Amino acid sequence: MSTSAESGPPLVRVICVTYDPGSELDDFARSLEDAASGPVELVLVDNGPHADAADAVAAAYGGEVVRTGENLGYGRAANAGAEGATAPWVVVANPDIVWSPGSLDTLLAAAQRHPRAGALGPALLNVDGTLYPSARALPSLTQGVGHALFARLWPGNPWTRAYLRRQETADATERTTGWLSGACLLVRREAFEEVGGFDPAYFMFFEDVDLGERLALAGWHNVYVPSARVTHVGGTSWRERPATMITAHHRSAERYLHHRYDRWYHWPVRVAVSVGLGIRERFELRAAR
Repeated sequence: MSTSAESGPPLVRVICVTYDPGSELDDFARSLEDAASGPVELVLVDNGPHADAADAVAAAYGGEVVRTGENLGYGRAANAGAEGATAPWVVVANPDIVWSPGSLDTLLAAAQRHPRAGALGPALLNVDGTLYPSARALPSLTQGVGHALFARLWPGNPWTRAYLRRQETADATERTTGWLSGACLLVRREAFEEVGGFDPAYFMFFEDVDLGERLALAGWHNVYVPSARVTHVGGTSWRERPATMITAHHRSAERYLHHRYDRWYHWPVRVAVSVGLGIRERFELRAAR
């Protein structure tokens, strides 16, 4: 990737949140070199107790390491990485992303076509080349609760099928959507700062859903750009710490749904969500042992 000294100030700050990463972080940085033709500022936010891997990648690819001193979670760490940014665009990405050549340039070109875009997301490919549903509408009451409670225990449930089908029917169309996956997200710094970044109350999971909703409420658009393609290896955090990730996922789902359905007459929904997610969490924790 170009450095600011070589070709002027960076247009994009790329923030990668890490926790004791393996070789995937080097793959991330190496592929980023071919993703953008202009200068890119790479910031690795290290949440883990050992920064050796992040230090080595930063030294090899001209990046900077931000040490948090503790595991802040994804959103808080991304916010820390964005502090002091002067580039007009910020990328927040997982370390297990592999960029396709020109993919960041493609996202930036789309941003020019969408002046009210607060966030833009690429097509996320699984390692087998299939498409991950990374651009989704904000769920309706029945879809949101049904998907949250039954997606893992009953993958073919009608609420999850309806929820995911809304992307499947338009997976090749550049369009505005409700929210975009935080696994790889280009955010307009002005919009990110306007809404206060990620909500730090989410340790992991649902911080991207919440951000997309708040951007839309502030008048910005979330734009899905399928012509930009990246591969998400996925699951590195889950494989190392499944119990922690399962609990974090359920706490974040509960927080988001309680916040979204916070009227007094939604109390039966909140009770059902808490009870249902508690049962599902216990089931998944037993299965993960």
